[in-house]
Amino acid sequence: MSKKFAVGDHVSWNSEAGRVAGHITKVHTSDFDYKGHTHRASEEDPQYTIKSDKTDHIAAHKGGVLRLIKEKSGK
Repeated sequence: MSKKFAVGDHVSWNSEAGRVAGHITKVHTSDFDYKGHTHRASEEDPQYTIKSDKTDHIAAHKGGVLRLIKEKSGK
């Protein structure tokens, strides 16, 4: 079982271009189609849709590849 996150969490993950950060926009708890592929998800092992901070790119990942970014206080 992977880590669980919520909509709005700020997370990062490794990509071909290096470390990327973004905010979770949706939690998937059942299989879904994205970019022509079926992504497997369940209540026990959800997948997340994430919008990149630097671009409008949308990614889908399992929780095991994501790392929570702690928000800086005072902002």
